[in-house]
Amino acid sequence: MEELEQLVWKHALKNRVDYGKAAVGSIAGKVIAEQPEAKSKMKELMALIAKKAAEANKLSDSKAADEMSKYSFFEKKEEGEKVWMLPGCEKGKVVTRFLPEPNGYPHLGHAKAAWLSRTFADQWQGKCILRFDDTNPEKENNEYEQAIRKDLAWLGLKFDANYYTSDFMPQIYSLAEKLFAKGKGYVCTCAQEQIAKGREKKKACACRKRTAKENTSLWKQMLSKEVKEGQAVVRFSGDMASENSVMRDPTLFRIIEAPHYRQGKKYRVWPTYDFAQIVDSLTGVTHALRSKEYELRDELYYSLLDALELRKPFVYGFSRLNIKGSVLSKRSIKPLVESGKLSGWDDPRLLTLGGVRRRGLLPSAIKNFVLSFGLSKVESAPSTEKLLVENRKLLDPLTERRFFADSPVELQVSKHPKSVSFATVHNHPTDKSKGVRQISALGEYYVCGSDAQDFSKDTLFRLKDLYNVKVTKKGKAKLEGEYAGTDLVEGKKVQWVPKQDALPCVLQVPGQLFDENEKLLEGSLVERKGYCEKSCGELKVGDVVQFERVGFARLDSKGKELVFIFSC
Repeated sequence: MEELEQLVWKHALKNRVDYGKAAVGSIAGKVIAEQPEAKSKMKELMALIAKKAAEANKLSDSKAADEMSKYSFFEKKEEGEKVWMLPGCEKGKVVTRFLPEPNGYPHLGHAKAAWLSRTFADQWQGKCILRFDDTNPEKENNEYEQAIRKDLAWLGLKFDANYYTSDFMPQIYSLAEKLFAKGKGYVCTCAQEQIAKGREKKKACACRKRTAKENTSLWKQMLSKEVKEGQAVVRFSGDMASENSVMRDPTLFRIIEAPHYRQGKKYRVWPTYDFAQIVDSLTGVTHALRSKEYELRDELYYSLLDALELRKPFVYGFSRLNIKGSVLSKRSIKPLVESGKLSGWDDPRLLTLGGVRRRGLLPSAIKNFVLSFGLSKVESAPSTEKLLVENRKLLDPLTERRFFADSPVELQVSKHPKSVSFATVHNHPTDKSKGVRQISALGEYYVCGSDAQDFSKDTLFRLKDLYNVKVTKKGKAKLEGEYAGTDLVEGKKVQWVPKQDALPCVLQVPGQLFDENEKLLEGSLVERKGYCEKSCGELKVGDVVQFERVGFARLDSKGKELVFIFSC
């Protein structure tokens, strides 16, 4: 309900600013367009809109405009393209950034953040920067950086400049000393437990009273190894009485002795995330887009830039990507990978970019999916079905068809006509340019077990693209039938694979990985064993086909059997 209130309030503010007075009817249409499910409770929705419209109408013009600037809106161009509006947008002057930390493998959440920043910059004919936020040597390494670069390239993302936060360390150190000189930062030598307790109780420690000269001296000792790791940190002189706990003298620098994967042991005092973000100002960023989980840190972001007298980009928080039945956090996934419960960080059940790529999802489907949420702050937890529907739509006109029989049952057809030795089948039902293939047909086949269980003596069915068969005998593992002509008949069309050159294969079907309590679900990866037609042996690893009457599948490996992963 809180998220719906935000959405209503956002449109009430815009209606108030645009027309001088917020109108309930106009607001309702905008809200429902952005959150259609709200329509199911219209009575409650209209009451909420009336309440928020009244509140918006009580605001002064300047206050309403100021409140509205906290939200993003779509503006339609004449050609119908939707453009995201944020304060400070000027054509050709917008600069955004994507800020991955090389401490893990990228996932759909990273794809969303990257595409939002890239698309917003493109809409305003601006630039988008890639900056690796590499200021925690204990957790970052080159393997993760290369994985991020590989996946960004696969997604089709391109950037106008590439930076590393660690390359700005000389400027960062200089700005830290500026904080001391302005009385806005201090070296704290309290124990971590004491710092945490003081912040909880809103009580400043004695270290805050140090002079600029004392702080600068201690800072130099931190840099020169006279102070050991854990013995001192640099804190911001914030507001210990603030209700926003982020502002209660947060830590800005700490000593980390672990060597950096790029800088080696050149530096030992490293900025925290909050201080590292001043690099936005140093690199020309005008709009810093990040997920809404950081919203409480916005106040600190601006306070630091004010204290350092640096240009302030506009920072905006969009809703975090949460997918029903899946978990994106490294903390949850890592133990499952290390214990062998998942095959790796590219396990097809995961929504890491490696996992969805291995599952056969197209980069364009991912782009369309993540951009469909726009810059909305409204939280939601869609299932993966929306993504899979998008993928199916894109794969359908591109992908050739193949025959597959799972849980196979042998079928032997008597009176098989000697004139029939193969079936000629189109590789695609509508795109004739993809040609045809010939599948051998000599009277012995494998059919799907699910089809065979529905048959009984005298059942008439059709082997797809071949001929009709009448069941003469049904056993536990074998069917016998006789040729029944080629005229189209009412009844079931059955998928088949010729026995003499069938290739053994496995179709792995990824399912929902976690329950609502983030507990791993048993049976989340189902293996369907069977046979596929001979032409599948010509496929390359990574190729995607559609198994008729089953779905799209990507060839994952070739060995004694072909292993496919079900895509959608």
